[in-house]
Amino acid sequence: MSSDFQRDREFCHNILTEFTKSASLLKHAYAVEACVTAYAEKFGEDVEYWGNVALLHDFDYEKFPTAEEHPYKGSEILKERGFDEEFRKTILSHADYTNVPRETKLAKTLYACDELAGFITAVTYVRPSKSIDEVKVKSVKKKLKDKGFARAVSREDIINGAEELGVPLDEHIEFCIEAMKKKKDLLGL
Repeated sequence: MSSDFQRDREFCHNILTEFTKSASLLKHAYAVEACVTAYAEKFGEDVEYWGNVALLHDFDYEKFPTAEEHPYKGSEILKERGFDEEFRKTILSHADYTNVPRETKLAKTLYACDELAGFITAVTYVRPSKSIDEVKVKSVKKKLKDKGFARAVSREDIINGAEELGVPLDEHIEFCIEAMKKKKDLLGL
């Protein structure tokens, strides 16, 4: 079973803010955390552990943004700080290029929520009110078809993520929008 500090949000949040100063990267971590913890609740899993994996999935990205370094450097840092292999392997598996298989429900959930949370945030920013309360599944799907919108977000990862999780895409988008609405103040949405 996981060590207690891996379930301690404040401890993990301190690591996140030690390495990440960018407001947008912090909000991304919180958005992915919101989606992943909502799934943990739905699946009856360890909400704190799942949430902290999500919180730290990109903590090294600001300092080590290349595919040669991220998320490998983060995994090394977490290993030095005593995080177990399951925690680190899950984070490694969120990037396809690591070739670390997503074998657990948590790994599949993290992957499914990562790009989608970023995309939902981008869709929110172009709404007139800039409020997630106005974001609907249909507007997210319409923007997914627009290749010029949020160009850096992998549509393939969003589609494959929902598929790997075994959740229909529309249902997955709706679930993540609702999870992010519950944390809209923290997310600035």
